[in-house]
Amino acid sequence: MTIHLSLGPLVSLIAGILILIMPRLLNFIVAIYLIVIGLIGLFGMGSMHF
Repeated sequence: MTIHLSLGPLVSLIAGILILIMPRLLNFIVAIYLIVIGLIGLFGMGSMHF
C-alpha cells in the first residue's frame, strides 16, 4: 500500500487543527499558510526539473 501526500492539503490540515486548538493563532497560521502555498506555486515544488 502506497500513500502519496501532497504538501498543500497537509499544510491545510495542520493549520485547521492548530486554529481549533488555539484560535488566537489564526492570523499567524493564515499568513504562514499563504506564504507556503505561494512559494509552492512560484517554485513548483512538485515538479522540480534539474
